[in-house]
Formats: sequence, C-alpha cells, structure tokens
Amino acid sequence: MTSNFGVFTLGDAMITMNPAVKGPLRFVSQFERKVGGAELNFAIGCARLGLRSKWVSRLGKDEFGRVIDHFARGEGIDMSDVHFVEGYPTSLNFKEIREDGSGKTFYYRYQSPILTMKPEDITASMFEGINLVHITGVYLAIDSQNMQIVKRVVQIAKEKGLAISFDPNIRLKLWTIEEARKAYFELFPYVDILLTGRDEIRLILGEDSEEALVSLAEKYAIDQLVVKDGANGSKLYTKGTWHEKEAFSVEAVDTVGAGDGFDAGYIYAFLNDYSCEERLVFANGVGALATTVSGDNEGLPYLEEVFPFIRQEAVIER
Repeated sequence: MTSNFGVFTLGDAMITMNPAVKGPLRFVSQFERKVGGAELNFAIGCARLGLRSKWVSRLGKDEFGRVIDHFARGEGIDMSDVHFVEGYPTSLNFKEIREDGSGKTFYYRYQSPILTMKPEDITASMFEGINLVHITGVYLAIDSQNMQIVKRVVQIAKEKGLAISFDPNIRLKLWTIEEARKAYFELFPYVDILLTGRDEIRLILGEDSEEALVSLAEKYAIDQLVVKDGANGSKLYTKGTWHEKEAFSVEAVDTVGAGDGFDAGYIYAFLNDYSCEERLVFANGVGALATTVSGDNEGLPYLEEVFPFIRQEAVIER
C-alpha cells in the first residue's frame, strides 16, 4: 500500500558493473550490468517501503540512460522531472568486491548529464505532495555548481515547511575533504536530520566523540543527528538525549547501498512517527537486509520483509 508521505531527492544515477568474481578488479574479466547511484538507491528504498518517491535527475540519451529510466519506472518512482540529454554519456562505475563483502568503486562519470541541470530548473511545483527532501554529498561532489542547485532546493523546501535530511556520503575520489567540509558546513544550517556514518563524521569534524557531535547538532540546530556504525549499530541524538540500538547480525554479501537503505528506513520510520528507538531498529533492519544481496539496491527490502526480520519471526516460504 502506498503511503500518504512523499519524499524528494535529486542526483546522478549510474550503470554499475558488478564483478562476476570477488577480489581485486584487475583480475576480474566479467561483469553484470546493474543500476546504482546513492540518491536513486534512496528513492528505490523509499518506494519499496511504500513511500511516494520522487527522483530528479538527467540521463544520457543513450542505451544506458534508457536502462536506468526503465528500471526506476519499474520501481514506481516519480520520473516526471528526469530528462534525457543529448551529447552527455550516462555515468558508469565498476565495483570491486572483496571476500568479506567490503568493496571499492571506480567512477567513470566525466561529463555526466547531471551537469546540464541549472538552479532555474528547480521549481516550486516539483514539491507538490512532498513531505521530506533528501540530499546527499555525492551530488554536491560531482560539480561545484551543484551547491547552488541544492540551495534552491532547500530554500523552497523551507518555504513549504518540509523536513530536510542530509547524508554526507563522502566520496573522496570526487573531491577533497577540504572541499567537502566547506560544502557541508554551508548546508548544515538547513538540515533537520543528519544521517552520517561514524567514519564520515570523524573526517568532517576531526573526531567522533559524543561531545563533538552534540556541539555540531546544537550549533546548527540539527534536530536529529543519526550516526550509522555498520555492525556496531546506530545511535541518535535529539532533544538533548542519546538513543542507541545494536545492529542485526547477518552474513554480508555486499555492503554497497546499505547506508542508503538505512537512510530510507529511518525516513520511513520518522515520517510514520515511530519512537526514537523504533526508528533506529527499523533503519538497522533495512540496512542489514540490504547487505544480504549483491548489488547497489537489489537487497533493499519491501515493507512486508522488514517487520518479520526485525521481530525475528520465522517465515515459511512454501
């Protein structure tokens, strides 16, 4: 059943080449074509949980662009503000997956079609039926002009009284940590929900102590500061109190996309007015399930899969 709540995100999508075998990429000769991209993963994660999910982007007018378009439409995502662009090839990445499920990503996104988007392309009408706007640092990292587009997005969102979530999603292959910090601190005053990995916040602040996190949240009036820490679980600081929940134990096959899944789970729980602890449990569950399937978004669960998992209920599939 589709929710009454709508989410909006914007960013680049890519054709992801998944290796047929694990190990260093230089020894891999066969790949499987998939679809990925942090913001698209988030949109898919939200759609599978039943939220109305809108993704704003640009695709190359090529075969790979059509693959992404068909895939996203098949997930039920609102594609009304995704347009094809001549002369800009759809972005690619190649993944390397190690035996423990960890991985590396090699990007080929020079002259991405997303570069053709301008601030004036963002209009107030795009936000009809939207309750929350989700931004990630990946989009900011692709080109410095994207900050002006994001500023227009968050300004319209604030005018409409919409919540704004932000995942730094640091990609140091796309920009330096100094460039990232400058952009993040420029955006923090607009952020209501900060969803960050523990390693990311350590890079941003130079430390990850609770005192430093509280100081950040209070300085920028960030209502909810959420720290994702993989197998160690997650924690939330809000209204002067810390909340913490342990991770679910799973056999991780591919950790790429787990953070995007966590974000989708947390936003679903937030919009549905779950308690602080319930938000963390639900988000931990979505993130854990995402790691059990190879691919950027193939493991993102449907709502009916999450509840039995987090409640540890036995499911009979026959």
